[in-house]
Amino acid sequence: MRKIIKYILVLLAFQSYSQELNLPVFSQYLADNDFVVSPTFAGIGDNFRVRANGLMQWVGIKDAPQNQALYADIRIANRTGVGFSMYNDKNGNTRQQGFKISYAHHLILDYKTKQYLSLGISYNMNSFKIDIENFETTYDIPFIDPSIRDNRKTTNINFDVGALYRFRTFFMSFNANNLLQKDTENFTGFEPQSLLNLQLYTGYVIKSENYSQFEPSVFYQLFASDQRSSTDINLKYRKFNRDNDYFWVGGSYRFLNDQIMKPLSIGPMIGIKKSIIYFSYAYQITLNELTNYNSGTHSVTIGFDLLQALSDCPCTVGNNER
Repeated sequence: MRKIIKYILVLLAFQSYSQELNLPVFSQYLADNDFVVSPTFAGIGDNFRVRANGLMQWVGIKDAPQNQALYADIRIANRTGVGFSMYNDKNGNTRQQGFKISYAHHLILDYKTKQYLSLGISYNMNSFKIDIENFETTYDIPFIDPSIRDNRKTTNINFDVGALYRFRTFFMSFNANNLLQKDTENFTGFEPQSLLNLQLYTGYVIKSENYSQFEPSVFYQLFASDQRSSTDINLKYRKFNRDNDYFWVGGSYRFLNDQIMKPLSIGPMIGIKKSIIYFSYAYQITLNELTNYNSGTHSVTIGFDLLQALSDCPCTVGNNER
């Protein structure tokens, strides 16, 4: 039992740090929504893209993390895109809400070889709160600390910056999230002030002549405060019809970089786009002793692709467009 508790504490600690003042990154970005990862993807594509995501982690464990998020981005000029995202996150007795406003500008490096560079920036506002109304006494802790008299809450603003390079159907983005230090005035203990989160996302779309695509990709993230890092290895397959509708299937393998041969999670994904409507489902299971105590992590994405209008600039054409 002690070993199970240890695993829960370790994973909750990793999850709490990774989520705090960040939009939690699981597999939402694979739901044909790269904007989840970086502001540089805002405006790439020929429509106004909206995605709503609901995620429930470790179903079966009490007070397991839950997250709801909304993402939207649109091109407002031939080479400019804007985006907006907001989220609500619950993790035990902690509550987080936040939003981002993003701006991206897209440039042509070389027209003939289809090389493009995109630069992006996001303004973030996040609220982090510890609720005490659900605190309960236990045998080991028979009373609530009298110094805890109200909910602890802090609101922070921050900035993300990113750069995206594309060469034909190859893409690579680098992002630095949470450039400013966090306000920890209302908290005590080992509360990190720096929440700098570095991310690298890269992949390649392989197109065939029968209206299908393969897309291998890698997502790497590093938390600068303590050098913790993780990597996702992903693979997707899309199949289009003559009306440009499609379905896709895929899988994702996540591991901590100091435990490469011990996957943190693995899971399949499916999705479909019909006309302007988009739907996808992703499942992840944690591959350790916690497997016997929960039924995995479930994620559902519903979206719409609206106001379709082609740009005169090839730098805003998406890699996965047929």
